[in-house]
Amino acid sequence: MDKVKVRNYQIASSIFVSILGTLLHFTYKLLGENIFIASFSAVNESVWEHLKLLFFPMLLTTIIGCFYIAKYVPNFLCAKTIGIITSMLFIIIFFYTYTGIIGKSIVFIDIASFFVAVILGEYLAYRLMISNFKCNNIIAIIILTIILISFIVFTFFTPQIEIFKDPVTNQYGIIKNINT
Repeated sequence: MDKVKVRNYQIASSIFVSILGTLLHFTYKLLGENIFIASFSAVNESVWEHLKLLFFPMLLTTIIGCFYIAKYVPNFLCAKTIGIITSMLFIIIFFYTYTGIIGKSIVFIDIASFFVAVILGEYLAYRLMISNFKCNNIIAIIILTIILISFIVFTFFTPQIEIFKDPVTNQYGIIKNINT
């Protein structure tokens, strides 16, 4: 295994995820509230919808890496899956912890936590890739598929629990503009 190649891929992945994730925050509105775009872009300001900004770009770099890096790194898929889950959990835990302590959300902190989550997940994945960590790629595929399906389904059939609640509108899921 070429550790430099793996490291460089993970750095490139971090940059790509950061840029695409930021863009996905705006694509649903900018592209006319397209239903297809809603599947992988934030449709409101809920924590759940913001997890999409992390998941889908990381999934994309995972799929691309399966063609370029996985042939050198047998645990690539599992390492990236663990990185994705870790990033998502960091955002959830960090957000609810700090807002629970100070009583409100601060946009700058939310944005910074996204970038920290990306770096944390990609770094953990890198560390696992260069270790002797063994895993089952089938389990990683199942986990990623379940998360993928959950994001799509819960965009349109949104559970009425806090993580799905838009703090701006106090609504859930896709919020239709009442003026149109």
